[in-house]
Amino acid sequence: MSHCPSAPAGQTSAPLHFHRPANAANAAHSTRADDARRDAVAALFELPFLDLLYQAQTVHRQHHPANQVQLSSLLSIKTGGCAEDCGYCAQSAHHKEAGVPAGKLMAVDEVVQAARAARDQGATRFCMGAAWRNPKERDMPALTEMVSQVRALGLETCMTLGMLEQAQAEALKEAGLDYYNHNLDTAPDFYGQVISTRSYQDRLDTLERVHLAGLSVCCGGIIGMGETRAQRAGLIAQLAALPVPPQSVPINHLVPIAGTPLQDVPALDEFEFVRTVAVARIALPHAVIRLSAGRESMSDATQALCFAAGANSIFLGSKLLTTPNAPVSSDLDLLARLGLQATAASA
Repeated sequence: MSHCPSAPAGQTSAPLHFHRPANAANAAHSTRADDARRDAVAALFELPFLDLLYQAQTVHRQHHPANQVQLSSLLSIKTGGCAEDCGYCAQSAHHKEAGVPAGKLMAVDEVVQAARAARDQGATRFCMGAAWRNPKERDMPALTEMVSQVRALGLETCMTLGMLEQAQAEALKEAGLDYYNHNLDTAPDFYGQVISTRSYQDRLDTLERVHLAGLSVCCGGIIGMGETRAQRAGLIAQLAALPVPPQSVPINHLVPIAGTPLQDVPALDEFEFVRTVAVARIALPHAVIRLSAGRESMSDATQALCFAAGANSIFLGSKLLTTPNAPVSSDLDLLARLGLQATAASA
């Protein structure tokens, strides 16, 4: 594994002790720790852009192989009709003008066929997403069979199905699931402006169940929903404050969709998005930082800056759930032009 030289004298070093102490004496102590953590993350956002990238790349090379990117694939195994009212999502039953009808859960063999095709295109990770508030018990046998068969293809597996009960998380683990995705989406103080049907604590409770089941946690957010820079810092601080920080962190750039409440949100400056990736890399040094939704509208130069900032995974395929994504050929061409290599399968 290659390493960068240490940061030049006078440059802010990577912040330490982001994670909440396991034996915090009381709530007041925890609050002070949370405030200090958020302040440390906010300070990173204020660094000169090139200094921030340098620091992020230094941290990245200390914990990850240089010039390697994991290729992932995401399949919507059940589309539309979700009971949640997430303001960014076309699959919500509350946003009928977005035009995404409710569908049924895909058959196991269809999912396995899609996973095999993704593997043949170079993906080593296969993610399955269902537009649910939470899975029903009647669906669990099919879901666990999907996991088992996709895992048998040699792919790393991930699912996102909404909120989970403890027994459901344990059943998915037993079936061979590697990661469970459940995003925080944004900072606690902006969350209520985006979602009203599921509380922030609901999300934290599901993450705790996932961790207790022995699954790896995939948890990130969406950038550019109208939040402030301080709230972007708040999201990253919250991720870093989880009892066990997520091993996988998807960073999505909002894709405004007609018919959703966030359809007219002004576009976020691309440098600010890159800053967010860099800050996430520094605050979560061991995590895989995944460039997720929104890449289709990014220039090659912006994506290259994201890789320089420490992103080390992308999603292949023309669609991410219901939003467009860059063509596979374009992605592979960009990686080749940048001298980046696909991470080999470990399964």
